[in-house]
Amino acid sequence: MNSSPKRKVWRWLAVTLAALFGAATLIFFGVGRWLVVEDPLESADAIVILSGRMPARALQAAEIYRQGFAGQVWVTHSFDPAEELRRMGIAYVGEEFYDRKVLMTQGVPADAIRVFEKQTGDTLDELQEVVRLLRQEGGHKVIVVTSKPHTRRVRAIWRRVADPQHGCIVRYAFSDPFDAAHWWRSTADALAVVRETLGLLNAWAGFPVHYAHP
Repeated sequence: MNSSPKRKVWRWLAVTLAALFGAATLIFFGVGRWLVVEDPLESADAIVILSGRMPARALQAAEIYRQGFAGQVWVTHSFDPAEELRRMGIAYVGEEFYDRKVLMTQGVPADAIRVFEKQTGDTLDELQEVVRLLRQEGGHKVIVVTSKPHTRRVRAIWRRVADPQHGCIVRYAFSDPFDAAHWWRSTADALAVVRETLGLLNAWAGFPVHYAHP
């Protein structure tokens, strides 16, 4: 005896829901690993340290410099509360100051370190400034050092803002504690996954959400 139309509909719904649940489970458990990408190292014009996760990124950049893959290290200069604190009589030095110190203690000569003059607000700002400097100086390729979950977004943004002749080798700091396989177990890792996922959606959509410069 054939199943009734109603039974067939319920069966189809059950199969569909099971498939959707399975897909959602795979995405949930796999998104941490998916966010982490890395390119093989090769010679470049400069190694770029994006702001954040200090000193891990600077330490990794110094290691790449010592391996001879580039002769310069560029340090981005993020917006900070220095001016407001100065008016209050409070001395403040930014992250770029400490990145420079870390690099020098790790064997990078002072004259090989370039701190960006222009302040940047987010990854889009930083990579746009890197592209501008490459154009200005006739460079062709950079090695960008960031944290593990940030790597895929860096790659996506670079493809949006860079010229075809400009290459970007994305590397992460090996000491970054991000646990890609179990990201939901840590508040910091979970927040990183949410932030990077939203950032990727913003990049794919053409950056409808912009950083509000101070």
